[in-house]
Amino acid sequence: MVFAIAGATGAVGREMLRELEESDLPVAGLRLLASERSAGSKLRFRSTEVEVEPLRPEAFAGVQVALFSAGAERSLLFAPCAVEHGAVVIDNSSAFRMDPRVPLVVPEVNPAECERHQGIIANPNCSTIQLVLPVKVLVDAVGVERLVVSTYQSASGAGQSGIEELLLETRRFLDGESPRARIFAHPLPFEVVPQIGEFSSSGFSQEEIKMIQETRKILGLPDLQVAATCVRVPVIRGHSESVTVDLEREIAVEEVRRRFASMPGLVVQDEPARNNYPLARVAQGRRETFVGRIRKDLDRARTLHFWVVSDNLLKGAATNAVQIAQQLACRRLVRSLATDPR
Repeated sequence: MVFAIAGATGAVGREMLRELEESDLPVAGLRLLASERSAGSKLRFRSTEVEVEPLRPEAFAGVQVALFSAGAERSLLFAPCAVEHGAVVIDNSSAFRMDPRVPLVVPEVNPAECERHQGIIANPNCSTIQLVLPVKVLVDAVGVERLVVSTYQSASGAGQSGIEELLLETRRFLDGESPRARIFAHPLPFEVVPQIGEFSSSGFSQEEIKMIQETRKILGLPDLQVAATCVRVPVIRGHSESVTVDLEREIAVEEVRRRFASMPGLVVQDEPARNNYPLARVAQGRRETFVGRIRKDLDRARTLHFWVVSDNLLKGAATNAVQIAQQLACRRLVRSLATDPR
């Protein structure tokens, strides 16, 4: 298969390259695409140096699968060009997620959605991906009436520039200077900021609305009650979430743990007496999503609380995208260059 990565030099793009390198996908060709500023630089892939090319429409000629992590504006501009050249686009931006014609896929949750693609498949928001893994288990087991999630999202959710701002401004703060904010709404060092994206007239931020809408679409539950509060925290990498779920029927905590443990990609880390529960630092560099602090509400028998942590650059972005590509390959949903040499 011939691949392209659009936005290859960014934080997620580099992880896509690494995930593709470590996957079992047959990579017969690879094009790395980025801005004019990055063109000409080289990145290593399976012991070979690959030169970065400018992101242009003609760069997708002969490409079968294009992984996009170049932002919504560039996705809207270039993804249709890739499709015209015969590629299937797996897009990591928000550009197509809520388009009813575009599948929004987490392979452990709704892999069959890949079958209905019309050239583009959307990768969900990082915070949504890790949320729907355990929630899907509960939906299938006993049904879910309402879902409330509070996120604690790392600086890397804003890309490499977010990481750099956190590190730079933390140094400034420790040197006795006043930290500044350019990427985030407020200086992030030693602070929690309850805003990710602009606020709508409802009072919910863009990130919160994404989580609400995407969760419903992925689970196929358009009427599911979902509330979200999204918070940026001074963590370099890895998102954490506090989740409360009102269930349709009661279920024992031990049964929940057993079902969570049987879900592909979900790891139960739940020994509170030993201070063993998911941490962002431990999840960094891991493809799995971790769940712990699983407990019943003290007053409501059909309400569960738990804590979910995942590496937002891996399962929250790059890993999920490459897993979608694996679904395309095993379901034979990619055009053959031999039969269609466009």
